[in-house]
Amino acid sequence: MQTRQPPQRTCVACRSTSGKRELVRVVRTPAGSVEVDLTGKKPGRGAYICPQASCWQLVLKKGRLDSALRTSLSADDKLRLAEFATTLEQAVAI
Repeated sequence: MQTRQPPQRTCVACRSTSGKRELVRVVRTPAGSVEVDLTGKKPGRGAYICPQASCWQLVLKKGRLDSALRTSLSADDKLRLAEFATTLEQAVAI
């Protein structure tokens, strides 16, 4: 019997391919809100981002997340994602 390959996803910022569990999923829920999905199971359209500060800055600055989620991010959404990126940086440094 063949062994199953782990699911691979592409970072919307740097376009590198990694395992699904190694990336952070951001989801646009059916209600229209944009949230970070650490479980990877929330319903809605998702996009994956590397847990690196450079990728998060690129995504927020260039609008790549807007096109990946097929929505326009509000200022509140961008602020929450930027705050999450700073906490993610600290968590990775530990």
